[in-house]
Amino acid sequence: MTEQTDPIVAPSVERLDPMRDSVSERPRGFRLDTTWVPVAFLGVLMLAAVLYIWNLTVSDYANTYYSAAALAASQSWPAWFFGSFDANNFITVDKPPLSTMVMGLSVRIFGLSSWSILLPEALAGVVTVGVLFLTVKRAFGPAAAAISGVVMALTPAAVLVFRFNNPDALLTLLLVLSAWAMLHSIEKGSLRWVMLASTFVGLAFLTKYLQGYEVLPEYALVFGLSANTTLRRRIGGLFLALAMTFVVSGWWVAIVQLLPADMRPFIGGSTTGSPLDLIFGYDGLGRIFGATDPGGNGANFSGTVGLLRLFNNQMFGQIAWFIPLALFCLVVGLWHRRWSHRTDLALASYLLWGGWFVVTAVVFSYMSGIIHSYYTVALAPAVAALVGAGLTDLWKARLRAWVGGLAVGLACLATAWFSAQLLDRTAGFAPGVGQAAIVLAAVGLVALAIVSLPSVNASVWARRLGIGAAALGLAATLLAPGAYAWTTMQTSYNGDDPHPGPGTASPSDIAGPNGLGTTTFTPGSGAGGFGGQLPGSGVADGNQGRFGGGTATSGSGDTALFNYLVANRGTALWIVAANGASQAASIELATGLPVMAMGGFTGSDPAPTLAQLQSYIAAGKLRFVLLDGSSGGTFGDLGASWVMTYCTVVSVTPTSGGSLYDCSGTGT
Repeated sequence: MTEQTDPIVAPSVERLDPMRDSVSERPRGFRLDTTWVPVAFLGVLMLAAVLYIWNLTVSDYANTYYSAAALAASQSWPAWFFGSFDANNFITVDKPPLSTMVMGLSVRIFGLSSWSILLPEALAGVVTVGVLFLTVKRAFGPAAAAISGVVMALTPAAVLVFRFNNPDALLTLLLVLSAWAMLHSIEKGSLRWVMLASTFVGLAFLTKYLQGYEVLPEYALVFGLSANTTLRRRIGGLFLALAMTFVVSGWWVAIVQLLPADMRPFIGGSTTGSPLDLIFGYDGLGRIFGATDPGGNGANFSGTVGLLRLFNNQMFGQIAWFIPLALFCLVVGLWHRRWSHRTDLALASYLLWGGWFVVTAVVFSYMSGIIHSYYTVALAPAVAALVGAGLTDLWKARLRAWVGGLAVGLACLATAWFSAQLLDRTAGFAPGVGQAAIVLAAVGLVALAIVSLPSVNASVWARRLGIGAAALGLAATLLAPGAYAWTTMQTSYNGDDPHPGPGTASPSDIAGPNGLGTTTFTPGSGAGGFGGQLPGSGVADGNQGRFGGGTATSGSGDTALFNYLVANRGTALWIVAANGASQAASIELATGLPVMAMGGFTGSDPAPTLAQLQSYIAAGKLRFVLLDGSSGGTFGDLGASWVMTYCTVVSVTPTSGGSLYDCSGTGT
């Protein structure tokens, strides 16, 4: 009997002789697509747009640390280049500048608002889903692409990050673009495409330093093994790609490193003001091996190091929902393609996405430095691609063996059950959703078992019913993470450690000893949260552009403080100096004026020194200092003591505590 093919899932014809599997025989673009494929592509994009853009401003300025940097980038081109926290370039944020560059351009165009800051993040998410769809489709067909796109869009970590203003949104987009280019280079054997992939990896480095390099080992392996060209060109291509990666990664670092210290801001998060110190210390290798921040603090926010960390109470809501299914699909895919020619694009894709997942998961599971649970969004593209590819490969197997359709149903049922167990950790949230998912998946399994029987699977009605049953099973797997995604869209998040979903975790921990036991999270608080909400004052001067339209995060009732600082600024470059980024960001966003964040993000960076602070005050560049009782950097207790001794307390008292000092007329 002639072997059947399914135009819905098949990107190419299955071959009896795997050595004939030439990349030149594969369809490109939409050549074999039926009319539903463009509709599916647009549907996936619309789903992502709704998830990431609808109710976008619910989090106001979200992470005010990066929002303040975006404001500074919109006011000053040097601040835009350096990624400075303030427009007068006292100190940078503790990340490279590419993400704040994008947000800064948006604020420069649309004015300061929650919407202008968060829209680039949301659009990055929509584009990420679209590029993933096209990348998966090229190797596995439109059905796999549609499944991957939906899984990616609904992953709670993605819904959170693409509605937030941390660098991870742009990082994820750039890494997916690099995978798209890399698979093109493998298929075509083209050095131009591998250079493009390297460019995207380099840009990812300029977004979040070494995390952008986590894809390099698997890229090198897959290109060296599978690229459709000679061994000599593959080796040469790897060296060219490595050189391009370092050039794109290093140009900004080199410029900043070569500039004299007095011509650039202090590099936030470093101990010496050097970007190299930040890369190899606090923001780079220190994250992996456990180095603390400049003040000696260290926390991972994500549970105990170990193999099952991704499933513990801190991590599970972000990414765990589809991990077992993705691993199963990876095994299925590699087994299915075990006799394929080395240039087989599907085999290369399994190796690429599988390597991406394994390397990133191992790093996240065992890194002992600072790690936030939302970092796991970097796993979402690989998980989604593996799920889409593996399920469609299983589905195609049903045309040759009844066990293929049954395996799809069993995989969906197991995933629905696993998701229900995860959902049970959040007591009282979405009651009945987990049970409904199991029931729907069970119904789908029974239907698939029936239509997969050899006596009926060749009929038209069996095919149609089978597609419906498979869709029902897939929908069942999406219910629990979809509930998390839905509540994430409606929740306001701020601070630097947001968690998606309802924000609680029960004592049960599937990770066993790798979890931290009972932990409760409050959405919008996060470690390092900045307090309540305060409407933006709309204050501006002639050089600051447009302000207002959003909210700054600070203690309620600080409007009097903000108004006093604006009215009495005079000719000072900074409206006030505050300990750390918490109060500094709130004041900067509310007034639209530069604020000196002493000690950077944590308040522990060695900037300014007491001598520097005294010189700023003596030169009239700074008048007010806000002390909240904490000590930051080398300024520390000595500097606070000097301010309290020689400066005058102002009657306006911040509601968040501490005192405002007027240091005008004070010399060194």
